[in-house]
Amino acid sequence: MSFPIDRRRFLHLAGGAAMLAACAGRGLSMVAGTSPAVVEAERRRRRPGAPVVNLALTAAAVDADLGGRVVPTWAYGPAPGAPGVRIRAGEVLRATLTNSLPAATTIHWHGIALRNDMDGVPDLTQKSIPPGGTFVYEFTAPNPGTYFFHPHSGMQLDRGLYSPLIVEDPNEPLKYDAEFTIVLDDWLDGAPGTPDQKLAELVKGGMAGMNMGGGATNMGGGGMNMAGVQSDALGGDSGDVRYPIHLLNGRMPADRPTFTVAPNARVRLRVINAGSDTAYRFAVGGHRMTVTHTDGFPVTPLDVDTLILGMAERYDVVVQVQSGAWPLVAAAEGKDGLAAAVLRTTDATATAPPPADLRPPELKGQLLDDIDLRADPSVSLVDRRADRTHQVALTVDAMQYRWLINGKVHGEGGGHGAELDVRQGERVQLEYTNKTTMWHPMHLHGHTFQRIGGRARKDTIKVLPGRTVDVIFDADNPGQWMLHCHNTYHLMAGMGSVVSYVS
Repeated sequence: MSFPIDRRRFLHLAGGAAMLAACAGRGLSMVAGTSPAVVEAERRRRRPGAPVVNLALTAAAVDADLGGRVVPTWAYGPAPGAPGVRIRAGEVLRATLTNSLPAATTIHWHGIALRNDMDGVPDLTQKSIPPGGTFVYEFTAPNPGTYFFHPHSGMQLDRGLYSPLIVEDPNEPLKYDAEFTIVLDDWLDGAPGTPDQKLAELVKGGMAGMNMGGGATNMGGGGMNMAGVQSDALGGDSGDVRYPIHLLNGRMPADRPTFTVAPNARVRLRVINAGSDTAYRFAVGGHRMTVTHTDGFPVTPLDVDTLILGMAERYDVVVQVQSGAWPLVAAAEGKDGLAAAVLRTTDATATAPPPADLRPPELKGQLLDDIDLRADPSVSLVDRRADRTHQVALTVDAMQYRWLINGKVHGEGGGHGAELDVRQGERVQLEYTNKTTMWHPMHLHGHTFQRIGGRARKDTIKVLPGRTVDVIFDADNPGQWMLHCHNTYHLMAGMGSVVSYVS
């Protein structure tokens, strides 16, 4: 990148004004986050007398125990992933964030179709919350499902600032006996160094700075992968950074959590990838899994041995647990490292747990292909012709570590990158074309989309190298919405854009 990190922060401050000017230059009026259309959309979501759930959050520096290793980091609670929030669909969440960090921050409520001015993108939907400041987020959570929240400020997601948000279905149709939330994370902060230092090294060294977490080089954008960070399932390079630690619910494998259930219980696992540069291959030793949801929305159930979660993706699976003590594992796809837990039945409390580094054969079994997932008919989009199609070209300037959408860099020149205009009520088609040699988990704020042909409803989708992926969504939530790669390093190096409602 041709400018240093601190200048990037300055450029973001000018982004809102630049976007207004760009819209005016195209003869269009931007639908801002406080516009009457946004207020009306929230009014339609909120039912009269809806309960309000009050939540107090503090983002602060903490010394986090990862299971025998204490590291300095930032978090919303005493440990990464804390505190965890549960509400019911249709309820109103009123979350007051106090910023006790030495840097400005926000909260993005990932996957929620919320009102635009609560989406937590600095200088697009709100001003950053300064150190010592507070901000009250208030919105209706309309759809049940597995979600999470995290900052949209710099490299803060790659610390411990994330937490699951479970929106319960008051009329839950899925039958199960027990439920656990699994949060996966690739950990760098304090082990040693910080994510900001890693990003600065990548920016300074271009592609030659990649994978310095493991002391090797990965020429991810130019086709050379000298570190062996490769995944056939992801189509090539699997990431830019080798992480020294991988966590499951904030714990390293040496001190992994144990989940205890009755024998033969049907267990729902809500699995969230909160990592920044690592996809995880997830499996339960000795068992097959039934996939029931992805990114919060139900699918036609499908049995598999293993699945891969890209960054920010979520999958719900059901496992019928046999008697014993079983390894629950998430292998860093294409990298070294493992996150782990134990799934144990109550009649096997004396059974020795499996080795912490065990990689069960299920990891090499039947792998879920996302294209095989079909949306449950209750949530499938109505079949109709697209009113508007946007090409979304994903490219890279390998020498400078600049990741681009449609030839533009998010944050560069004071703007938010490529403008993707839509109008209220349109059916919109996005055609992602990945012209790099690395995969990208592409995320759209405020909406869910669907691959053509009734595939699963999602908000984050893996776009593999050399592939084109077409998705459709309905422009039914007005405002200004980020569309970006959920590899945190790629986003901070420019791979972001804005879906802009205009009139």
